[in-house]
Amino acid sequence: MALKRIALLLTIIGGINWGLVGAFHFNLVEWLFAFAPVVASVVYIIVGVAALYALFAYMIK
Repeated sequence: MALKRIALLLTIIGGINWGLVGAFHFNLVEWLFAFAPVVASVVYIIVGVAALYALFAYMIK
């Protein structure tokens, strides 16, 4: 149950970031982690995995 909530939260954060990119050309993740681009890449990977997990977890429900 907790994993589903974390995955949903990360998916929402990713969606908000994409909304900011689309509307304002502002990438919050890159802005927050400008000092370490590798960390930004890891964040993207974690959000992507969370989105896939949420997709399957909420389909099976």
